[in-house]
Amino acid sequence: MDILSFSVVALASFLAAGLTMYSGFGLGTLMLPVFALFFPVEMAVVATALVHGANNVFKVSLLGRHADREVVLKFGLTAIAAAVLGAMALGWISQMGSALTVDVNERTVAQVTPVKLLIGLLMIAFALFELLPRFQRLEFDRRYLPLGGLLSGFFGGLSGHQGALRSAFLAKSGLTTERFVGSNAVIGFLVDLTRIAVYVALFAAAGREIGEFGGWPLVITGSLAAFCGVLIGKRFLHKVTMKSVRILVGLLLFGVGLALVLGIL
Repeated sequence: MDILSFSVVALASFLAAGLTMYSGFGLGTLMLPVFALFFPVEMAVVATALVHGANNVFKVSLLGRHADREVVLKFGLTAIAAAVLGAMALGWISQMGSALTVDVNERTVAQVTPVKLLIGLLMIAFALFELLPRFQRLEFDRRYLPLGGLLSGFFGGLSGHQGALRSAFLAKSGLTTERFVGSNAVIGFLVDLTRIAVYVALFAAAGREIGEFGGWPLVITGSLAAFCGVLIGKRFLHKVTMKSVRILVGLLLFGVGLALVLGIL
């Protein structure tokens, strides 16, 4: 890791945290492809979860008191249970071998593993969710909050992408802006805490310790930059339209997801 690596992670975390302050989603979807530049995909998911969790702790300290307890319970309980299943599925999939390797002149130029293929397809699906107008207008009734928790929790545990579905469900719950952001942060933190615990357990089961993860300097850098982004975003995000944020997230998701599917990353 060099100064460029730290600069890329810090800048991406700062911008992502600021731009997603009120949307409730996007930090994980933006940071996963960044960390995937430096780590294997399954480890990039862990690094993303750590930064995402630290960011949510900070957001909870700022706005957690505004969280809607009913929404947190109805959505959060199923999200936590599903996050465990998603994180366990990631551990199982990551142990599988390569699905396809492309060699040119005895040099590997592309390698597609099951976890890369699955997460790449998920990223493309979430990109379409962000970019296609018919999905942008999709909203859910408050009575379907447990279903939303199930879906977002599982995908959060599996790939780190829980926020888009969570925000889509919570946006239809009749919450004020402060309650929306507060509830989003609390639920996101609970899911992050759960899946990080599962990741640690999977490390231990594989005979490894979380301390062996060599990305702590980048994770700490990303977390501190995200804190700064939240503080700045809290003051200036009203000047940025959600349409532009969704387009940015969608394009990045699609591009990196396609690269993962093709085995380029």
